[in-house]
This record gives sequence, C-alpha cells and structure tokens, in this order.
Amino acid sequence: MKSKHRGFGRGSLLGLLALLLVLTGGAVLGPELLGYYRFSEAVKTMSAADAAQGGAWPQLHQVCMPCHGNSGDSVNPHYPDLAGLPAEYFVQQMDAFARGERANPKMSPLAAMLSAEEIRRLAEYFAAQPALANAGFQPDPAQQQTGATLVRRGGCAACHGADFAGQRSFPRLAGQGFDYLVRQLQAYRDGARPDPSGAMPAMSAALSDEDIAAIAQYLASHSTTVAAVGPADGHPSAAPELTGDSHEH
Repeated sequence: MKSKHRGFGRGSLLGLLALLLVLTGGAVLGPELLGYYRFSEAVKTMSAADAAQGGAWPQLHQVCMPCHGNSGDSVNPHYPDLAGLPAEYFVQQMDAFARGERANPKMSPLAAMLSAEEIRRLAEYFAAQPALANAGFQPDPAQQQTGATLVRRGGCAACHGADFAGQRSFPRLAGQGFDYLVRQLQAYRDGARPDPSGAMPAMSAALSDEDIAAIAQYLASHSTTVAAVGPADGHPSAAPELTGDSHEH
C-alpha cells in the first residue's frame, strides 16, 4: 500500500516558487511601487484641490502659473505676484498689454488672446487669493531703512494704501519681488512704462539707481496683513474654468 505522504508534489513546488517570486519581486520593485503609490496619491490630492476651486484641470488661472506661481504667488523675483492684486488694476494692465500700450513678449500675445470676460474672471480670482509674505527675500537693513524714508517722502501710501496692499487701480507693492520692483521703477523713471495718471513718472524722475534699489528693498520685505478681496458679494472667488471657444483676438 502506497503512502499518502509523498513530500513536495508538483503543485506544492509551484506554489513555493510563486511565493518566492512575490517576495523577491517585492524587494526589487518595492521602491518603484511605493513611488507610484505616492504619485497616485499626489494626483488625487491635486485633483481634489482643483475641484474645490472650481473644476477639473485645466483651469484658466493655470495659464499664469509657469511665471506667476501657484495661485499667483510667484517664486521668481523677476515676475510679480498676482495674488491680492486689485481686480481693477489687473484688468487695466491686461487691456494695456492687449492694446500695445505696454509691451512684453509673453504678456502682450496672451492678453490679446483672452476675452474681456476671461480677463474679468482672472482678475476676480487673483484678487481673492491671499498675498503671501516674500519669505525668501533677505533685505539689507541699512538699505531697507533708507527705502522706508524714501517711500514715506514720496507719499506712496496715498495711492497704494497704508500697508501697500494696493487699492482700485493701484497695484499691491508689499512683498513683490525685488528685481521686479527695481525694473518697474526704472521703467517709469526712464519713460519705458506709461502711467495714465502721471504720478509714477513724476515720483520716480529724480530717483537714482541706488534710491530705487533701497525702495525695492523696503517694499519687497514689507508684508501686508489685509485679507484678499473677493467679488462684490463677499464670497471667495472660484478658479475660472478654461474654455476652448471663448478666446477673442
């Protein structure tokens, strides 16, 4: 009579090999699988954030993200923060780019492609975003103090607000990038950037490059505590959706 216990049979051996493959594969592919899982979770998180802000990707404001950062908070000092900019100022500047009154190789064609409604929606969206402090900028204390004196003498708060957060057709200055502030003040002084009010050319006419650098040091390091301004109904502005048939040249 033959024994029923015959050691490892063919099925048992195959099962053991399969288990070894799983264990070995997990050790080899574990980091890749973990990386894929983390990437998948990040995509889910971003998709949920997009949905909360007004719709799935792509959204209209994301066109601005490569230069002006996520939600208008630029990490490049050459490009301005759009977060917290007064909507009236935003619309005026986009119109100026579209009409050729301001020239920029990136902004001029973009502004010309957007409809008035899209510009309005972008303006409301960015005006509703919080203006974050320029945490990466480390000012020179002496220049910062000189800049504060020049800003006070120039009466900048009369147009830009007591904390330089901007109002109506006057932009936010607090926390903007140092390089951007220097470039714009020089452009006003040298006549390269127009100002319909005439205030900025008059204010900057007598400024030296050293004065401009000091003003930029002060403003770049100045934080605003004013909450972002939403639409007229007081509710936060949702991210505008990007549509494919609403561009007007």
